[in-house]
Amino acid sequence: MTNPARLMLIVEDDAVFARTLARSFERREYTVLLASGLGSLLDVLELHRPRYAVVDLKLNGESGLSCVKALHAFDPAISIVVLTGFASISTAVEAVKLGACHYLTKPASTDDIEAAFAKGTGDESVAVTERQTSLKTLEWERIHQTLIDVDFNVSEAARRLGMHRRTLARKLEKWRVK
Repeated sequence: MTNPARLMLIVEDDAVFARTLARSFERREYTVLLASGLGSLLDVLELHRPRYAVVDLKLNGESGLSCVKALHAFDPAISIVVLTGFASISTAVEAVKLGACHYLTKPASTDDIEAAFAKGTGDESVAVTERQTSLKTLEWERIHQTLIDVDFNVSEAARRLGMHRRTLARKLEKWRVK
């Protein structure tokens, strides 16, 4: 029998990763539903009311942020964790503004995700560091935000950033999250 308090939705376009994550949560007695993008997410929401959602930021040419927005509009009480290999401050801020309760970078374990669901509010005791953001980090965040703005079209991003496409491609290869 399905326990509605343990119903989870995973929105992930990598089928192998989605199944692995689903099995891990099923071992913890969650009932897991899978969606690969916004369209299949909306189909799932017609039949189910999940309590938890894990949403990948980059979904086969779509932004997971649109899924976060749709989930939050469907049920503002749903706990949403955004999981990404393309982390940036700008996408983290937007995810939280759109309704996510947490934002984690890959690789994140099931323990990390479950702990993120458990954190309902912010933690004011987190230490504020004196270290300023590096130029390299600022560059990566600017590149990443531009890529999001152009739906990950590298040629258009390079044009908007004022750099050669191959230069941008080399930077992306160098910073690729594995």
